[in-house]
Amino acid sequence: MLERTEKQMDIQRVIVIVLDGVGAGEAPDAAAYGDVGSNSLSNTDRVVGGLDLPNLGQIGLGYITAMQGVPPATHPTGAYGRMAPMSAGKDTISGHWEMMGIILSKPFPTYPNGFPPDVIMAFEKRIGRAVLGNTPASGTEIIKALGMEHIRTGKPIVYTSGDSVFQIAANEEVIPIDQLYWMCLQAREMLTGEHAVGRVIARPFVGSNPENFKRTERRRDYPLMPHGKTILQKATEAGLEVCSVGKIDDIMVHTGITQSKHTLNNAESVKGIIEFLDEDFKGVLFANLIEFDMIYGHRNDAVGYAAALKRVDEAVPEIQKHLRSGDIAMFVADHGVDPTTPSTDHSRECSPLLVFGPPVKAGVDLGMRKSFSDVGATIAEAFSLEPPQAGTSFLKDLSLGASQPEGL
Repeated sequence: MLERTEKQMDIQRVIVIVLDGVGAGEAPDAAAYGDVGSNSLSNTDRVVGGLDLPNLGQIGLGYITAMQGVPPATHPTGAYGRMAPMSAGKDTISGHWEMMGIILSKPFPTYPNGFPPDVIMAFEKRIGRAVLGNTPASGTEIIKALGMEHIRTGKPIVYTSGDSVFQIAANEEVIPIDQLYWMCLQAREMLTGEHAVGRVIARPFVGSNPENFKRTERRRDYPLMPHGKTILQKATEAGLEVCSVGKIDDIMVHTGITQSKHTLNNAESVKGIIEFLDEDFKGVLFANLIEFDMIYGHRNDAVGYAAALKRVDEAVPEIQKHLRSGDIAMFVADHGVDPTTPSTDHSRECSPLLVFGPPVKAGVDLGMRKSFSDVGATIAEAFSLEPPQAGTSFLKDLSLGASQPEGL
């Protein structure tokens, strides 16, 4: 661990809360991804007639992207900015890894026409049975279409999306959950080289017919291992605590984490964040709030997306109440999933950056950051860790501040 400065000695904990899929406007290279015009926040605000987010707005959300319902606060209490993605791709894994200092130069492979026959044949041989599907699809729609045949034959449903995922859906009464997890491990082991997808995902569901099929919360993700050490790994090696909430443990492949609460929805995740904040530890709290992406964004449900944002906004005062004098907290995102566009896939967007807590000077404009890895660089500086391969710390900006701007 590097020698700490007097300024750094004040920081005891850094809390990073990922609003999964809550983008703040198209990234500079959005055209290359077919995402020109995507803006998860602003477009949702427009479609629902104005978002109601007074607490996030008070921190500074209204300065990040134009929203009718969230105007710039007269006296913002936090720091605010946007971060452009540097890694190739627009998925959960690349977004979270980039925040923690790992930059991907090549996107994970995607399969707009389904997986090649040799991949499917190899998977079927490993699990000892044939599969159904092998097509890009919405998770809810494909179980409606193939669920009855799955129940009749016992064949798991394999599908993908616009993201780099190999998803396996199975009814829990047909293929027990432990067996589904085993199938995912078989897929993860074989999907290497040119077919090294970002994630293999278990998608269990229940029900006896398409009218009552319902995906359960026993989803599990099996991502690739990061290439290189993340800031989380560097933190644990330096003797710091790293606490994770939500699906962070899966995303980071259970590395660089000392304590974990594997929560399954936003309400549970907020509860887990507060429980960790009440504990005495020094280090990092990394949390993911999944519902914007998993439940609403991929289904183009702008009204549900807005309601989920409001529920998180209502939890902000409780989170703030549990912060201590040496805590820096931030809301960020891993990508967009604009629920107002024709696409149901992720969108190549900038991440919002809202930073708050007792050490943070109010009204600081952090501007447009070049990489999500500025988060990891800031954590590294706060705890005198080796900096990541990319990223510029904004730690000094939080206390040196500037006059309040008209907007970004």
